[in-house]
Amino acid sequence: MFRDASGLHIACAIPLGCALAALWASPLRAEGDQNLFDRDAFEVTGDMRLVAVDGEKSWVEGGFGKLRSGSDGDLRAQPQLGNVSVVWKPQFTWSLGATIVGSVQGGERTDAGLSQAYLTYRPMRSSNVVFSARAGLMWPPVSLEHEGADWHVKDSITPSAINSWIAEEVRLVVVEGTVGTNLGAHKLRATAAVFAANDTAGTLLTFRGWGLHDRTTLAFRHQPLPPLGPMTGYQGPVTHPLIDLHSGFAHRPGYYAKLAWAPPIPVRLELFHYDNRANPEDVNLDLEWGWHTRFDDAGMVADLGSGTELKVQALHGRTRMGYPMDVRRWVDNSFRSAFAMLTRPFGKFGIAVRAEVFDTRNRGSVWTGEYSEHGWSAMIAAKRQWGAVTALAELLHVSSDTPAREYVGEEERQRQTQVQAEVRMHW
Repeated sequence: MFRDASGLHIACAIPLGCALAALWASPLRAEGDQNLFDRDAFEVTGDMRLVAVDGEKSWVEGGFGKLRSGSDGDLRAQPQLGNVSVVWKPQFTWSLGATIVGSVQGGERTDAGLSQAYLTYRPMRSSNVVFSARAGLMWPPVSLEHEGADWHVKDSITPSAINSWIAEEVRLVVVEGTVGTNLGAHKLRATAAVFAANDTAGTLLTFRGWGLHDRTTLAFRHQPLPPLGPMTGYQGPVTHPLIDLHSGFAHRPGYYAKLAWAPPIPVRLELFHYDNRANPEDVNLDLEWGWHTRFDDAGMVADLGSGTELKVQALHGRTRMGYPMDVRRWVDNSFRSAFAMLTRPFGKFGIAVRAEVFDTRNRGSVWTGEYSEHGWSAMIAAKRQWGAVTALAELLHVSSDTPAREYVGEEERQRQTQVQAEVRMHW
């Protein structure tokens, strides 16, 4: 029944290693379209921040806190290293390139490692149809808040609960294709992909609940879990989002699909479906389980004029884990979240305001309805740019009711306020 995880990590690395080997095997200047080591093939981004936060212990330290930092009490301010990324984007031919990103994340826990590594293929446009493809380690195209190869948050410091979860648990080794076309004044893009190594997605979301932070899971790194209550001894204390638990790499691949539509008005609509197809009864020697996780996501971006933009995103899904007991599996968790965000420029300044709600509904045979969660958050952020330097300030408040906090002697209802000031640089 139990399987060792070490070999699985090696198996997950095989496609990435092959891609890197192909890069080094390419001649440096075989054709004029190549650009491997020129200055514009590299980017470096990083930020330093001053963080003041009150409330409970952060989830990063194994608590139930929703934020990247915590204080175990009154408001406490401290300087922190945020995120530093080195991006290499070699171009082998006019149509074939790659993106490789290494990152360091500071704060309550420092992690360093590989963030993304994938090949890109963009052939010459044919008629009214555009095709592109990607293959490797990457995040799926879900977030309305992240941008760039380093996958930074565009208009604030902290992303929504939806996109925080994508960053921390939806880590994939993917083969993806996208087709785009114009139907009159309508623009359509359809994306389909198969992926592997994301069998544990849903673990952290179930046991901790939703979170709001800008940490991402780096390749082969783990995320800590809070106290597990009735699941102690059945579930390991950490989760590796990038792992394939079934025997043999990509033996049971998942898939996702996306449809984006831009009608002849300043609005873009997106629909996204994800299914990791994991077996809820797969488990390894470290007591990490398969979580069969599916979700649907809908997004809208609307230009309201004068630079004002409205973003709305909503996600609803379900995850199951363990053996059937009294008809239901040990864990059967439905989760959902939604946010609306307004952004507006004022000259060189920009303002972003976001409100969101989130909840989970547990109805498993072991992790029951008494561990369900509901909460909300509100955020306001301002930024000012000077060339390669961007300054941001953010005020974030989150309120949540999570009964599992009783395992650490805390009240079910917790509120946290976080103030951050950040200097972000791009070279």
